[in-house]
Amino acid sequence: MSDKDMRLIWVVPQVNSCPFDGAGVFIFLLEEMVICLMVGGGVLVKLQNYLMRGMNIMENKNSKKRILTGDRPTGKLHIGHYLGSLQNRVALQEEYDTLIIIADVQALTTNFDKPEKLKENVMNVALDNLASGLNPEKATMFVQSMIPEIAELTVYYSMLVTVNSLRHNPTVKTEMKQYGYNDISYGFLGYPVSQAADVTFCRAHLIPVGDDQLPHLELARKIVRRFNELYKPVLVEPQPLLGSVPRLVGLDGNAKMGKSLNNCIYLSDGSETVKQKLFSALTDTNRTKISIPGDPEICTVYQYQRAFNQDEAENIGQMCRAAAIGCTACKGCLYEKMESILTPIRERRAYYEARTEIVYEMLHSGNQRTRRIAAETMQDIRKAMSIDYFYNKGLMKDNNMKVKSYIGI
Repeated sequence: MSDKDMRLIWVVPQVNSCPFDGAGVFIFLLEEMVICLMVGGGVLVKLQNYLMRGMNIMENKNSKKRILTGDRPTGKLHIGHYLGSLQNRVALQEEYDTLIIIADVQALTTNFDKPEKLKENVMNVALDNLASGLNPEKATMFVQSMIPEIAELTVYYSMLVTVNSLRHNPTVKTEMKQYGYNDISYGFLGYPVSQAADVTFCRAHLIPVGDDQLPHLELARKIVRRFNELYKPVLVEPQPLLGSVPRLVGLDGNAKMGKSLNNCIYLSDGSETVKQKLFSALTDTNRTKISIPGDPEICTVYQYQRAFNQDEAENIGQMCRAAAIGCTACKGCLYEKMESILTPIRERRAYYEARTEIVYEMLHSGNQRTRRIAAETMQDIRKAMSIDYFYNKGLMKDNNMKVKSYIGI
């Protein structure tokens, strides 16, 4: 092959796609630059498909099933998040292709009047995931608003969901009560549809969740089935994976630990703060003296013993019923066990807090990889729905029109 047989025809930033039809195409992926070389003539016909798929060749070589899970950045994460989902994320990152979404758009459904807090909260959620043991070399963390394909898919899904089904969603109803909403915004009512797009745009197989999110996931599964039946089977129906403790009660005995309820132990809390919160946690209010037998089943601290101290929890429960252990000693035992878990989490968080540039670079890289995954899925979705008008080369008049169309959108 002579030099004049090989012509450099295009140099573009690494974006969604850069396909060429013609005789002999070479695509070299160099950092964030894609250099496409066409050998011996050939015709440039479209900027879609090949680049996107080519860029995923290496990462799909050893194909794994995919997990998607994540958090709304409304503040720091707490031990309920850790038991409900974070533990599973960390444990499964070796086995699955793990995607972690920081759902900043969804955070606006209850914080639309305080958007200035999002930047700090996005960083806090990223730090808490890393502190819990997520490996940035093995998991992909990304920010929802940086993936416009999710918003597009949300619109398509909204055609398949009735308003009544959203109004009767138990999680929506619970959160309306929790936030004191008498009337709700379209965004709040529709966020289960947005969440369905979150968990399906990347065709995830498994979704680690707490049990309060099961109604949302079931809606996502219904949407997938409806879409696949109505159009073409291009979407994956995700399966739920509940944590070891699907829902952790709050320090005040409330059925759910929640940031807005101010009944949390945060993963970032210092040792003394954890101790203070634990020792003020609700116990059996009928047990006013150590000599009175207790009922561990109505004791918040005992629920935490079951979650964090499984080896000793049964014995502690028996001693409580026999008035052989007091609440102070029980809390002290739990505190030591929790500290053995929380101390390395704090240490990892401190490491990344001192190196936030690493975190930002991780998110930037995660956004880029996720855009490629999302673009490939959306290509299949548009085709299935017969709305890939400007991706159908039968509608293209000439090569110049094709190039302009793909660069302009």
